[in-house]
Amino acid sequence: MDISMETIIKKAEILIEALPYIQKLFGKTVVIKYGGNAMINDDLKTSVMEDITLLKYIGMNPVVVHGGGPDINEVLDKFNIKSQFINGLRVTDSETMNVAQMVLVGKTNKEIVSLLNQMGGKAIGLCGIDGSIIECEKYTTKVNGQKVDLGYVGKITQVNSKLIELLAKDEYIPVVAPIGVGKDGQSYNINADTVAGEVAAALKAEKLMLLTDVPGVKMHKDSNDIIPALTSPEALELIDKKVINGGMIPKVLGCIDALENGVGRTHIIDGRIPHCLLLEIFTNKGIGTMIMKEKVLYHSTEKL
Repeated sequence: MDISMETIIKKAEILIEALPYIQKLFGKTVVIKYGGNAMINDDLKTSVMEDITLLKYIGMNPVVVHGGGPDINEVLDKFNIKSQFINGLRVTDSETMNVAQMVLVGKTNKEIVSLLNQMGGKAIGLCGIDGSIIECEKYTTKVNGQKVDLGYVGKITQVNSKLIELLAKDEYIPVVAPIGVGKDGQSYNINADTVAGEVAAALKAEKLMLLTDVPGVKMHKDSNDIIPALTSPEALELIDKKVINGGMIPKVLGCIDALENGVGRTHIIDGRIPHCLLLEIFTNKGIGTMIMKEKVLYHSTEKL
């Protein structure tokens, strides 16, 4: 079927719309938290890998931080090890920690690296143990005012970002598994959203992109309309009003914390949408919710 001239011109217009963003982001670091359904669906996997590879080829420095909960659950089930979650965090005893490290570092990480390499990227898999990139200590939480031991769940104390930075500013795409290391050499499982935020802050990234299974921050509890852009104070107000609730709260607070520590813009986007990264980064309106310290335009036609 012949493609009409009108269709071809529209494609050119899309490229021109992307131009000011390419100019603004050339040479800048973009940290992408990869998780949710985008890791399970094969078509979405391919879409995300294509997006990340394209970012690298047009001059940005993408850094990928990934989760892997479904992969861990699958292996735990095979070993008849029961999963338990408290306050959204996996209780990680010694046996579960061994499985989590094996799966995240040995399976999930290498699959992502392989997919990126198939797309023409030069990806390198890392975890927080490599070069002591992610130093951490034991994390504890509270339930009904009482401290609860979650096992080998880590709280990040320091991110040593030099190795990631060297790779990202060269021709490589670092892919980081959310495993940290304590002073005694003990491995710890860490929430991937937390790792992405801390890595973005350490790198002073221009963008932190959180791929989720929700479209973004809603205007009202019962609304399907998404807020395209928020400042940190506006986001905190929506938390107080309980418009932002449940699992969205730690994601939004993680974004705000990243902004306070030097990240330029943060984004919560729906990883179930094909080419979600390109649509959010390179279009004036975007598809998710962008959170920033204050609303400053990249260029005059950007719509916030």
